[in-house]
Amino acid sequence: METIIRFWNVLQGTYLIPAIIILSTIVFFVGANALFKIVIKVIRSSIKVNSVSYELMVWPFRLLVSLIVLPFFLHYVPITPDVKEFLKHTLLISSIIGIVWFMMRLFRLFEEFILQHYSAKVKENESARKIATHVSLARKILNVIFVLIGISGVLMTFDTVRQVGLSILASAGIAGVILGFAAQKSLTTLIAGIQIAITQPISIGDVVVVEKEWGRIEDITLTYVVVQLWDQRRLIVPITWFIDRPFQNWSRTSSELLGTVFLYMDYDIQPETLRHELERIVTSTPLWDQRIAKMHVTNTSEKSVEMRALVSAANSSDLWELRCLVREQLIEFIRTSYPGWLPKVTMEMEQMRTPDKS
Repeated sequence: METIIRFWNVLQGTYLIPAIIILSTIVFFVGANALFKIVIKVIRSSIKVNSVSYELMVWPFRLLVSLIVLPFFLHYVPITPDVKEFLKHTLLISSIIGIVWFMMRLFRLFEEFILQHYSAKVKENESARKIATHVSLARKILNVIFVLIGISGVLMTFDTVRQVGLSILASAGIAGVILGFAAQKSLTTLIAGIQIAITQPISIGDVVVVEKEWGRIEDITLTYVVVQLWDQRRLIVPITWFIDRPFQNWSRTSSELLGTVFLYMDYDIQPETLRHELERIVTSTPLWDQRIAKMHVTNTSEKSVEMRALVSAANSSDLWELRCLVREQLIEFIRTSYPGWLPKVTMEMEQMRTPDKS
């Protein structure tokens, strides 16, 4: 009996406590994982936004659960004080990294939720584009802040680094000036990104003309802007470009636009007839938003009359298609019904006289 008791004490001192710790950690980890899945199901059933990637939070959540449980059992592990101190320091660093990772993923999940919520709105909804831009840039700015805080927190856990930081505090002013000159370009870019986020001269989804290229704002980062051009090319523009230079934004406050079609006719033209034909063309297509459809004589020359058709559309894509349609059908109408309206070159020749031989 004494042998059994002695064996139980040895077993308890060497294997039982670590086994209980490992088993408890596994049980807590599995239970927390199951709880996470239940919470996600409840959120999906109540919010009904299934396309949001909730899986982004799985591994950060598991890491935080493990880091919460392990310190409680570390006290009972039969190890030397030096090893225990090393493990505590490792857990502290891992906790800082885990919290930063968890917060970055949490804000990314929040961004996806906002974007999915507003994607159900009208594509040309200007307020939805502004909110999407605010959320996207705010997340990227917070990511930079979280990373800086995390690096600072990890470094401050080391006594040597803390002492070095205190020793160079007196020369921080000089170092700040040097770093300011060295990182002037980077700081300017970062400030420009924050300024874009606040003032919003551009938003995600805006139609812009940059460097004589027509495109739509696809993404805005803290350093550059991605413009998707009409032929599916991507134009990468430094974000400072939108602060320093003028550019065209066709959907700053509204996506509605006006477009023109120019025709050059002979002086025999009847503007009222052409005006009625323009009205017939625009009323027969859903590309017209029923706001403006006018025909004017905008200029004359010794050879032709300039006619301008002014039409409106809900967005730039519809306007381009509408202008092409109006141009094609007006040309066909004039060619088939009134070919005499096409420009003509009139030449007057003076008859040559025969010299008198008498």
